[in-house]
Amino acid sequence: MGALPVYRWRLAPDGYATRRQLRARGLRPGGQDVAATVERPRRRRGPLVAYLYRVDRAKPVRPMTPARWAALAKANAARRTCPACRRDAGYVIPPSLGTCTNCAFPDNRPEGASWNGSLHTAR
Repeated sequence: MGALPVYRWRLAPDGYATRRQLRARGLRPGGQDVAATVERPRRRRGPLVAYLYRVDRAKPVRPMTPARWAALAKANAARRTCPACRRDAGYVIPPSLGTCTNCAFPDNRPEGASWNGSLHTAR
């Protein structure tokens, strides 16, 4: 394969699109190789490079099946489950902490707060 055509930023001809542009149109590259690149110059570093694909060779996005929806829901639930207390945090646990905020900062929890952050009133 020869060298790819390189276009300057915003000067790529019609018929080429990035992955995001294809996705916005409901398309995907569909196994085709990169057709061209776009370079955006920067002052002190190398240029930013975006890969372009041919729109006429793109294929429609595959529809979500019930099994794919279930797998996505399971993956998102795993991102919300704290590995220390095994509870659903209600938000995606930051990878920098690795646990929910209640487990990461037990000293900052208000008096009488449970693991899920709700306050219990004493009777």
